[in-house]
Amino acid sequence: MATEAWLRGPVENLDPWLQPAAHALIQAVEDLARAAEGLSHAQLHARPGGAASIAFHIRHTGGATDRLLTYARGEALTPEQKQAAAAEGQETADDAAALLAGLDAALARALAQLRATPRESLPTFRGVGRAQLPSTVLGLLFHAAEHASRHAGQAITTAKLVSATA
Repeated sequence: MATEAWLRGPVENLDPWLQPAAHALIQAVEDLARAAEGLSHAQLHARPGGAASIAFHIRHTGGATDRLLTYARGEALTPEQKQAAAAEGQETADDAAALLAGLDAALARALAQLRATPRESLPTFRGVGRAQLPSTVLGLLFHAAEHASRHAGQAITTAKLVSATA
């Protein structure tokens, strides 16, 4: 098993204050890839006991990270982001490689945004959603990382269930 992301040293060209968020995002993506490894299309989309599918967790992790980072930039969600969010739970023909390619692209965009985030902007207010619920740049970056970690954990559990019943 590979050394966890937070024990591999700093992520290159990233403010030390944002290293924990970057490490958590990297770890979540790697954990999701391991959870999906070797699973069939049916297993990726299985919903044991009504749980969310592994495919959902992969799509949602990338999509939610993108949406949270949009708010961190002080922007509103686009119609395309809203449409993608609504479709995250729908079964598609995507295999693990396609799902993970989308997640890898979301991670690359997230790391680029973290690298471009000035430390002095971290306490800046950011409104979330139509209600403009209060957060900050740092709050959104941290939530994106911990949210990704939660979904990775759920996907790992679901992968164990679908593999055990195969």
